[in-house]
Amino acid sequence: MSATESSIDIARVAAQAASEKLANDIVAIDVSERLAITDVFLIASASNERQVNAIVDGIEEELAKKNLKPVRREGRSEGRWVLLDYANVVVHVQHEEDRVFYALERLWKDCPAVDLQIENQTAPAASAPAVPDAE
Repeated sequence: MSATESSIDIARVAAQAASEKLANDIVAIDVSERLAITDVFLIASASNERQVNAIVDGIEEELAKKNLKPVRREGRSEGRWVLLDYANVVVHVQHEEDRVFYALERLWKDCPAVDLQIENQTAPAASAPAVPDAE
């Protein structure tokens, strides 16, 4: 079973909002085959804590316009890795250093990517080193 269209739509709205707040390297992963609790992980990063929080604010504002509020929010006070749980979509906004360290994309590499159709997406940060596959 793949992620539902409604989950993909939510991820696209959140991704566009993150892009508008200058998030880096925005990706979505369809985890519906592996997890029963959610359909999509949306991952974005920023170079500092203030930017992480600005991205989170932008995502929450756009999804609130669609009457969506996170059922859970974690990490806001630290601004390093904020998790917004919208039930079918879980948004991870990470500081670039934390993103490289935790490498969520590598952990979920067997899951398909979701085409986010983002307009004017900010390119991945040039300073972030590539994460090799650990096998």
